[in-house]
Formats: sequence, structure tokens, C-alpha cells
Amino acid sequence: MAITETDAVIIGAGPCGLFAVFELGMLNAQCHLIDILDKPGGQCAELYPDKPIYDIPAIPSLTGKELTDNLLEQTAPFNPVFHLNTRADALEAMDDGRWKLTTSTGDEFITRAVVIAAGGGSFNPRKLPLAEAGRYVDGKGLSYAVRDAQAFSGKRVVIAGGGDSAVDWAVALTGRAAHVTLVHRRSEFRAAPATLAKLQSLMEAGQIDVQVGTILALHGEDHLQSVELNTPAGAIQLPCDELLAFYGLVASLEEVSSFGLTMRNGRVAVDTSNFETSLPGVYAIGDITDYPGKLKLILSGFHEAALMAHHAIQRIHPQARNTFQHSTTAMQLRLGKEKTTC
Repeated sequence: MAITETDAVIIGAGPCGLFAVFELGMLNAQCHLIDILDKPGGQCAELYPDKPIYDIPAIPSLTGKELTDNLLEQTAPFNPVFHLNTRADALEAMDDGRWKLTTSTGDEFITRAVVIAAGGGSFNPRKLPLAEAGRYVDGKGLSYAVRDAQAFSGKRVVIAGGGDSAVDWAVALTGRAAHVTLVHRRSEFRAAPATLAKLQSLMEAGQIDVQVGTILALHGEDHLQSVELNTPAGAIQLPCDELLAFYGLVASLEEVSSFGLTMRNGRVAVDTSNFETSLPGVYAIGDITDYPGKLKLILSGFHEAALMAHHAIQRIHPQARNTFQHSTTAMQLRLGKEKTTC
């Protein structure tokens, strides 16, 4: 367990969380970000990386991935620290006015400002709908994410799903795993064109098997040994040491709801002058907020991040003189300081 003291902790590394790093960074605040996903970008990166977005000011069109990449480049001068594959589990007020945030890894963050930018909530994998599935999690053959690719070396791997994650890992584990079988209810897959071309090449070379069907049952005593499929030709069993199930993600507000925040319409209620919640020093921006006239747009979340940052910095640096500066001046001052300290 690690204990980290920092200026601000941002829950959610989607577009609004990333832009909050920029806004806080220009005001000289150090940020740590916590996200349940394995990469920054939130829904933009996970659910629609190739979907075009048209309402980012001064950018006629860009994809979710391009938006994420641009935001990461924009935050780079402020050295944010990412804690991925991590869930925010508990929030506790401290006697000195700071907050202690505990995560699913057991780590603790002590901070003056907590920013909830969790979009529709914490993303969790959609589980395999079989009664016996729970017997095989926790290292017994069934996984919903890849934490360590080395763990699949020399194994017979079955990957279930038809989206980017399933196809990407089927390609990535070929050559490392003893055998890879990709299972999907249809023969078509949704992935980047280059990845689909690679998949086709590996199929033609006999290095990946593709089965059209759905999973009927899992078999094995102490560890998964085989997967039973329902296919157009009938039921079949595939030898399997490791099953990766990529059925998409579902959003949950369970963790945030436990923080003791005032909720409204299933979202976090905020003061629109500064986007502080009912808890002093805890802010919320983006789709997770609710207030009269709220629009679930990325550009609205960017506006909310700016107002939040200018209020939060008064808690983070209460002794500092905080005068409003346009980005040109603020960035020149910040980058100038970095050069002189290098």
C-alpha cells in the first residue's frame, strides 16, 4: 500500500478529466488521475475511438482517439500521474480539511481537491452470463481484461467478443500463446482496418482459429479446461487454459454514490459557479453532473473544468495570490519555470 500526497486527484481519465489536468496545471497544481480502464480516454478511447466528433471548437472533425491523443499532448507539460486499472473505492474527510481517497489497489491519496470526472460512472466489464463463470475468475482461467500478457504464454487461449479489444488481443497473443481461438456470434468483427487485415492474414496462415458461435458452458475442476460452444454446426468443445471475455463495458455509479454526495436525477449535484459538490473540496465535471440546463457534451465539460480549477486552486494554494491569466501568459510562465529548474 502506498500513500501519496498531491494537490488534486481526478477520478476519471476521459476528455474532461484530462482537460482538468491542463486547467489545474496552468495554475501550478499537480494532479494524479485514477481510472478503471487500462488506458486514458474514457468512452472516447474505449467505445468509439474511430467515431468522428464535430463539436470541439475550432476543430471541424476528429476521432475519439485523436481527441484523446491531443489532450494527452496538452497535459504533458504538467506531468500528470496515471493510476490505471484502478477504482476509487472510498472517500474520507480528514481533520485538516484534506481528503483521503482509497483505491481498489489499497493505495491512499491525501489531497485538498478531488475532481470526479467519471462520465456515466465507473466502467466495469460485462460479465459472462453463466452460473459457473464465477468459479473460474481470480486466476482460474476466466479474465475480463489482460493485466499481464506474459501470463498467456504457452496457453491455449479462447477469446470471446467481436470488438476492438477481442480482435486486438487475438492478434497480440498469437505467437505468444500456444493456440488462439476467437469466438464471436457473427463472422464480422468491429476493429481498426489494419487490425482486421492482420487478423485475416493470421487466419489464412492457420495461426488463429475463428469460431462463429456463443459460449454455452465452461468445464474444469480447479481450473478451466474447456469451453463449450453453440455453433451453426452444433455444440462443440474447445480445449482452453485461459478464456478472455470481451463483451463490452457497463457504467456504474455505485462507487461515487457511496461518497456521501448529494445526488439528483441519478447524477452528482453541483454548484454551477464553481462545480463544487455538497462536499467542500470535492468537485464534479462532465456527464456525471446534474444541474438545470445541463448538456452532456464534451465542450460543456471543458467549460466546467475551467470554472472548477479556478475555485479548487484557492483550496490547493490558499496562501498564493491567484490572479486570472490568459493561457498565453500562464503557459509561458509555467514553461519558463520548467526550463529554469531543469
